[in-house]
Amino acid sequence: MSMPIELVRQLTEEQIAFVKRSGLKAEVLEPGHVRLRMPLEGNQNHIGTLYAGALFTLAEMPGGALFLTSFDSRRFYPVVKEMNLRFRRPAKGDIKVEARMHSEEITRIQREAEANGKADYVLELQLLDATGEVVAESRGLYQMRAH
Repeated sequence: MSMPIELVRQLTEEQIAFVKRSGLKAEVLEPGHVRLRMPLEGNQNHIGTLYAGALFTLAEMPGGALFLTSFDSRRFYPVVKEMNLRFRRPAKGDIKVEARMHSEEITRIQREAEANGKADYVLELQLLDATGEVVAESRGLYQMRAH
């Protein structure tokens, strides 16, 4: 059983102080699908583009948001095991990332975690500017663990 969506929104946007200060917004939060946006405003680097740390945060957060919309947080919790980010071009405005997890993958992860106390999942994502151009690509290895 996943959490109520407004609670997931609050946890995604406000639970981690660093993320809250960044202004990250959850635009879509539903089982198996999230879309997050990182604003340029307040997150610029020394040349006026989006700071690499803000892009990394945007790339990492969907793993937890997908977890909260798709799994029972009373029984499990997520951790990041590995994260890679490839920068493709300067991010000159707000950046969005969208992540999806099919119901078959949700079921596999759930069953594996129930049987073994943990289960890995991978998210390969593209971070996009307003025109749909890829500014960065990420690959995150997450693990769902039993409490």
